[in-house]
Amino acid sequence: MSVRKVAVIGAGTMGNGIAQVFAQAGTSVYLCDVKPEFVDRGLSAIDQSLARLVKKEKLTEAEAREARGRIASGTGLDGAADADFVVEAVLEDLDQKRSLFRELDFIVRPGAIFSSNTSSISITKLAAATKRADRFIGMHFMNPVPVMELVEIIRGLQTSDETTRETVELAKKLGKTPVEVNDAPGFISNRVLMPLLNEAMFAYMEGVATPEAIDKVMKLGMNHPMGPLTLADFIGLDVCLNVLEVLHRGFGDPKYRPCPLLVKMVDAGYLGRKSGKGFYEYP
Repeated sequence: MSVRKVAVIGAGTMGNGIAQVFAQAGTSVYLCDVKPEFVDRGLSAIDQSLARLVKKEKLTEAEAREARGRIASGTGLDGAADADFVVEAVLEDLDQKRSLFRELDFIVRPGAIFSSNTSSISITKLAAATKRADRFIGMHFMNPVPVMELVEIIRGLQTSDETTRETVELAKKLGKTPVEVNDAPGFISNRVLMPLLNEAMFAYMEGVATPEAIDKVMKLGMNHPMGPLTLADFIGLDVCLNVLEVLHRGFGDPKYRPCPLLVKMVDAGYLGRKSGKGFYEYP
């Protein structure tokens, strides 16, 4: 299948990054969100990201203009009707995602592939909300999307071999490295990462060390580019909690129980970098 147009639903941090990499790869993009201010914020983030790439001489000004010119935007799903490929990047909520895909199923042309950028929710469950479950797949980009090389390609129970092959090839055209995994809570990336972050939170809650000390041990001792508590703040503590809850429910194993301090911090609105306060403060 030739992918001439991609619809990205959700213009937040992940959505605008996904729209940008598709546009840079020469694909027409329709970027959609529920409110004009969300769309405007996403487009502004793309403009800033492209400007940084020009400054670093990774793109010419002409290439940046061409990429930006390939992105149309709006607040209605009708703009996705003629898309060949759809990427959903809305909030990490099963009911909201299923409702969105039911609606898209009536709007988007038959034969188009549906994908979700979910970081933990079952692709099989999401696919079952549509009448094209064989054309449904997980495409989990890493943050920041324009920089990170990995894309997890997640096969649901119903996903066809053809859909998987086409999605893998599409990821390669974006300059990404696709890695295929089967559908399970958290897939590979978050099944391994989130317990690490969670354990660092428990260590801090129990008074073993300060956030700075925990992060320094992991950076210098394990050669991690970013400490686990800094990374949790970067991801968003609400996102970390959501993923841990999916893991805890999905496996029924107490080792995935979210750290009580994490729960309290999210309740308090301390979400990390995006709220200005998490394990660290961001003035």
